[in-house]
Amino acid sequence: MTVIGFIGLGVMGRPMAANLVNAGHDVRGYARSESARAGLADLGITAVDSVAAAVAGAELVLTMLPDSPDVEAVVLGDDGVLASIEPGAGYIDMSTITPESARLVADRLREKGHAVLDAPVSGGEAGAQEGTLSIMVGGNAADLDRWRNVLSAMGGTIVHVGDSGSGQVVKAANQLMVAGHLQMLAEAIVFLEAQKTDVGTALSVIAKGLGGSTVIDRKVNGVLAENFRPGFRIELHHKDLGIVRDAARKTGTALPVTALISQFVQSLVTRGDGGLDHSALVTLAREANVGARA
Repeated sequence: MTVIGFIGLGVMGRPMAANLVNAGHDVRGYARSESARAGLADLGITAVDSVAAAVAGAELVLTMLPDSPDVEAVVLGDDGVLASIEPGAGYIDMSTITPESARLVADRLREKGHAVLDAPVSGGEAGAQEGTLSIMVGGNAADLDRWRNVLSAMGGTIVHVGDSGSGQVVKAANQLMVAGHLQMLAEAIVFLEAQKTDVGTALSVIAKGLGGSTVIDRKVNGVLAENFRPGFRIELHHKDLGIVRDAARKTGTALPVTALISQFVQSLVTRGDGGLDHSALVTLAREANVGARA
């Protein structure tokens, strides 16, 4: 059993923390909103009222937060992780943030003698609930070995990908791939609809061939039911694609298809649909093909 301070109990963090409890760990959880803190006791998570309270006495601190400024504030701010963490305790950030932020946080904590990993995840809400997330880990390989048993409660694939910040680089690549799969799924659906073909049947066949993907497996039912309750919000994917664009710009890397899909994602955010699931990209494809669907 490991005593864990878990900060960030949203759509992803809550089931991840619950899986840690189910694996036998002692989890003290903190979230800013009352709705996120509600019902934690039913999951076996001890609710606390501050970052400092979550960190106090913890052997390992985990964060699962929306963006780079959130992580930097929680870790480096007054009464944050750095100010409260126990001597020798480890820290793993599982958020999706910029590689630069990941390295900054790692450097500051390592200066105080703490093991640090950046370990963003892929798999969405379903993967978080099932404990089957793909976890891409940056940092010292020996530190991953130390905490692998904790990560294994949340993920089915745990891979060391390089030094600090590398996990975030790989996650950025993952996010551009997911965006591409989602856009192609959207376009396949409107193509099939225009051809008066049963979409569900067609995609069940495609899913078993070379055109198959986890995106099809996870997203088709919701898309066909026009249920865009967020497993992963469009506004967060918009943020992630911004990380890709910024990193690519710094190295002069051309990503033309990513740039185009980023515009579609931004359009949804701009018109107020950022809170929907990212599979709602299909709504733009359908709007562009109203006549074909008639």
